[in-house]
Amino acid sequence: MTTQPLGTGDPLRLGPYRLLGVLGEGGMGKVYVGRDGDGKPAAVKVLRPELAHDQHLARRFVREADMARAVTSKGVARVLGAQTEGGRPWIAAEFLAGPTLDEAVRAYGPMDVPTVRALAAQLAGTLHDIHAVGLVHRDLKPANIVLTSTGPRIIDFGIARPEHGLTLTTTGQIPVTPGYGAPEQVLGQRVGPASDVFSLGAVLAYAASGRRTFDGAHVPAVQYEVVHGTPDLSLVPPELQELIGPCLAKDPAYRPAPPQVATAFAPPKGADRAWRKGPLAEDIKRRETATKRLTAPADTAVPPSSPSRRRFLTGAAVGVAVVGAGGGAGTWWLGRDGAPSPTAGVPSAVVAPEAPFASVIDSTPNEAPKTLWGPLDVAAPEAKTLLPVRDVVLVQAKTGGLLALSVTDGGERWRAAGIDADAGFVSVADRLVVGVDNDGVVNAFVASTGRPVWQTGSDVGDLLAADDTHVYLVTKDDELQAVDAWTLKTAWTRPMTSPRAADGPARAAVGGKRLVIHGRDGHVAVLDTATGETAWQIKGQGTHGQIPSISGDAVYLGGPVLMARRLGGGDFLWKEETYHLTERKVGWGSPTAVGDSVFVVDGYTARHYRTLPDVRTASTEWTQIMESPGSTLTAPVVEGATVWLPEADDSSVTVVRKNIGGAALFTVTMQREGPYRMASAAHRVFIARGGRVAAMPVYGT
Repeated sequence: MTTQPLGTGDPLRLGPYRLLGVLGEGGMGKVYVGRDGDGKPAAVKVLRPELAHDQHLARRFVREADMARAVTSKGVARVLGAQTEGGRPWIAAEFLAGPTLDEAVRAYGPMDVPTVRALAAQLAGTLHDIHAVGLVHRDLKPANIVLTSTGPRIIDFGIARPEHGLTLTTTGQIPVTPGYGAPEQVLGQRVGPASDVFSLGAVLAYAASGRRTFDGAHVPAVQYEVVHGTPDLSLVPPELQELIGPCLAKDPAYRPAPPQVATAFAPPKGADRAWRKGPLAEDIKRRETATKRLTAPADTAVPPSSPSRRRFLTGAAVGVAVVGAGGGAGTWWLGRDGAPSPTAGVPSAVVAPEAPFASVIDSTPNEAPKTLWGPLDVAAPEAKTLLPVRDVVLVQAKTGGLLALSVTDGGERWRAAGIDADAGFVSVADRLVVGVDNDGVVNAFVASTGRPVWQTGSDVGDLLAADDTHVYLVTKDDELQAVDAWTLKTAWTRPMTSPRAADGPARAAVGGKRLVIHGRDGHVAVLDTATGETAWQIKGQGTHGQIPSISGDAVYLGGPVLMARRLGGGDFLWKEETYHLTERKVGWGSPTAVGDSVFVVDGYTARHYRTLPDVRTASTEWTQIMESPGSTLTAPVVEGATVWLPEADDSSVTVVRKNIGGAALFTVTMQREGPYRMASAAHRVFIARGGRVAAMPVYGT
């Protein structure tokens, strides 16, 4: 969360706390960073002025402090004080320097088994302490767990209630964080300690796998899965599945108590080393150092190389325990040498606005629905990539450079004229867009606004891929590099496995701590993203520019053979020879993997395969005969209940049902020449052809 200077109307002092800056705002209050007379920091939450007159909200605000103060466990953020000043109640809570669990998993990937055991044991112990005073937290989730040098701490007692309390919500409100609240919370039933155990199980599954165990296209779908569905623990290590599973029982009576959880997860000696050594520990230490700088008295001598207090307040993103402020703490705000990071002021990712699903009932059979916007004649005819990033979609501009369009109406949001879109452009954590300019310099922009953030390098040839922390690029000297997008440090450099061919660069995908590079020479190399070392490799795959697709712990590769292998170690899963004998050298196009399914076009046939556990052959779900012969490398797009399949002769896009036997719905045609480019996000499919760009709605059922 970015710390901003105090503004007009902000108090300068509350009780013993001198306020230094604004940490964030939520639905009920505003949160400041403060310092008491002894120089100790605190997160101070104040009820909004316009709400202070509402006695119900004021009592709820005060009750929040009472709930948190009742818990004396070392595993929670302690309440330091609370009172009403000038008619506005405020709460001061312990300032915790560390990332939230949500941020840590997104930045460093899923935790290993010993660390998850340590996390589980400590959180279970803290829940026991909370329940011992007759309270139920009711909102345990990764964003409400701060990782500190002494271990995980639970924050935010904004909706905590005595054990006998019912829900706080009114009709139409969402009672819990989707995917983490227990079934009884979703249904508005009586909530007890077992509800927190369910949430703990969902939190541990996320920590171990990097994804929610209950998910869906929208909030009602997620809540339905919580009440009626089966938790998806497929990416959780087997030894943890047996321990987490009982916590997620639908019936509260069948869930273990926190002491039982702590015993079952008993970690091995040294399992808590994640808080003391390694990248996460270094992150925590950087935040602790910055906290001391932030709260140092004004007359304290500061070395000349250190940032000024105002510069620190306007630029630094501070990881703190925010009592109900809404949103999580910030990440990657200091470099390793203690200097401010060039990305200090980068805002959090904006929310992706979802489009409503189109109605199958109201549609005309075999007729495409109207576009949400476009087609707009704004893109370069040769544009190869569409990149949705939350509230914008990026494309090569008609006049050159990079163009960002609003996903809601297609209006221009920003452009970067000097970017060479042919060299590739990528998104980092949905917050930065990174591209290469015509001089080979890498440029980063705020995704939503286009504000320039940093520049680095001068000899970059292509951008291959990016994850939440690093950009993977190839220099003009055919060196492969991993550059930290938040500190600009080069994590590693190595020779490129497949040098650029005359007909284009290698294609790549990144996920699960692996960078998969599919070269135009048919050489596929899978690298460890932390070290750059080769994890595994194969040769003789496709040579025409097929893009790998990663889903879970599997990677799918197109070419004369459609290949499925385990991402981590390259273990063989299954393969399918091309059926398109006249274009055998091209074979399968670029696959699209979703869950355990893969959708791919092979000449004039599209297929939906499924990967089954412990079975070395693929399950064929459906086959769709396309209208035109030939070969296409364009990957299908899967969104909502639809699959969008490019015709091999680039004449149109055929849209079929994802799960009902691939039944054809309609065909989309754009009146231009050239191949179709497609991407999807937030219930929209974006299509570009010959310089025109449009957004199409999708069916949800």
